[in-house]
Amino acid sequence: MKTTEPIVAIDGLTKVYGGNGTAVHALRGIDLSISAGEFVALIGPSGSGKSTLMAIIGCLDSPTAGTYALDGQRVDGLSGSALAKIRNEKIGFVFQNYNLLPKASVLRNVELPMLYAGVGGRERRERAMELLAKVGIADKARQLPAALSGGQKQRVAVARALANRPKMLLADEPTGALDSKTGHEVLALFQELHRNGNTVVLVTHDPSIAALAGRRVEIHDGLVRPAEAAA
Repeated sequence: MKTTEPIVAIDGLTKVYGGNGTAVHALRGIDLSISAGEFVALIGPSGSGKSTLMAIIGCLDSPTAGTYALDGQRVDGLSGSALAKIRNEKIGFVFQNYNLLPKASVLRNVELPMLYAGVGGRERRERAMELLAKVGIADKARQLPAALSGGQKQRVAVARALANRPKMLLADEPTGALDSKTGHEVLALFQELHRNGNTVVLVTHDPSIAALAGRRVEIHDGLVRPAEAAA
């Protein structure tokens, strides 16, 4: 029977910061596999190592030791420029504080990853408008981020993350800056994206948010302990 290669395959991953008696072991030997189309929550208290693991999964940082294959390609040990290319092509990011360009329109913010990827102007605009419609704020395309609510800004961030049709969507505490009602709306959007076939990896310290994922992976003291699959 044919098996599908996982989109994330991590084996024996460690990350050490500093040295000369001040070394901090953020990750102590992580084994983790994530299949295409999964919705996985990485959960753990502050200082557990979950944000470090997220940074490595997102090719924002490199491990000290161990292996990491993304979509079948080994990425541990790659240069900064090679990692940047992979990030732009295969990973979409959603951050707690949105990270939108304040002087660029909503449309321009969503177009930006496609500009870096060399997508032509007409296709960029068409795809950006389709994504803004998908997240329910196409009517805000010409506005600046300052004119939007927190939930609307996060919807723009989700649209931007999807711009280059990534293999995986990474969300780092995406509701942390939102009120409860708006946060639930954004989480519902992630659930919808997952139902439509997107791979979603979400970092949170909140068990109620993690419970919405298909699988929870608990991080404690730099080690991973898979929890039971969510019902």
